Amino acid sequence: MSEAHVFAADQEAALTTFKVRVLLVDDQLIIVEAVRRMLSDQADIEFHYVTDAAQALQTALQLQPTVILQDLVMPAIDGFGLIKIYRDEESLRHVPVIVLSAKEDPKLKAHSFATGANDYMVKLPDKLELLARVRYHSGAHISRLQRDQAFRFLRESQKNLAEANIELQKLAAIDGLTGIANRRRFDQTMQTEWQRAQRDKKPLTLLLCDVDFFKLYNDSFGHLAGDLCLKKVAAVLTEHLKRPADLAARYGGEEFAIILPETPLTGALIVAESCRRHLEQLAIENPQATTDRSSVTMSIGVASVIPSPLSRVEDLIELADQALYAAKNAGRNRVMCADGPPPATP
Repeated sequence: MSEAHVFAADQEAALTTFKVRVLLVDDQLIIVEAVRRMLSDQADIEFHYVTDAAQALQTALQLQPTVILQDLVMPAIDGFGLIKIYRDEESLRHVPVIVLSAKEDPKLKAHSFATGANDYMVKLPDKLELLARVRYHSGAHISRLQRDQAFRFLRESQKNLAEANIELQKLAAIDGLTGIANRRRFDQTMQTEWQRAQRDKKPLTLLLCDVDFFKLYNDSFGHLAGDLCLKKVAAVLTEHLKRPADLAARYGGEEFAIILPETPLTGALIVAESCRRHLEQLAIENPQATTDRSSVTMSIGVASVIPSPLSRVEDLIELADQALYAAKNAGRNRVMCADGPPPATP
């Protein structure tokens, strides 16, 4: 397994460990028991409490709750003082605090928010309202934790942020199954090469390739065999690319594309025929195929243009697609160009 896959697996495993964890800080056991009962039948909520304000900070640091239910009136130190203490601790600074007060007092409420509380409820609250607020604030906090942890994994996995961004861009441009460029990378490359070819007045050539009777192959041998078949097709196409600027991409499903900058039609037809013949020679069994061979083959449409200010990328794609359609109609397992069939190959 590659380092990238190990990193992704570790990250996914870690991001699933967060759960709703409630810490109630209240010196009245009757309140503790009432809240415990409200939450006891909620399998996704973990409940903890302390009745001694002096233990609140240490308990919160150990538990790392996703929400704190904080009573205001407590011996030794009141709820406002505890909220300030929470906010001074780096690991608790963003933990949501819901004040539980015996009074519906605007001044107390305003002071609670000014001190750093996230919400204010008069105790004892309705069960549904308590659950809704606990889940709302916990959900927001868990999202923050997941985001922060994702960034932390990212930093740890790379020497610096620039390298991480480059790696992510590469991963975003790769087809997950075949390992070659994906449709997004294809679209970006087509735009870039189109502009370059238009500026330099050079030909830009496109091959659209479609695996013949692939659905029948999938139905006969299953998706795992179908995936392996697509990987082999991608490997065949990649093997016949000779220059750094050439690009093979998965266009969609069983369709592939090859971009050949500064390549005339004659050269592109040679590449296309080499790819077609190579796949044919692999003799991957496909007994459901109705061509003259009972193996996996592909049809290829080729088109080449010198872009002008009046033409569009879509025009080249359309020409290649028409050529591919012609190859399919002509019996499959063949190469066709936009202007008609290619010259006969020896």
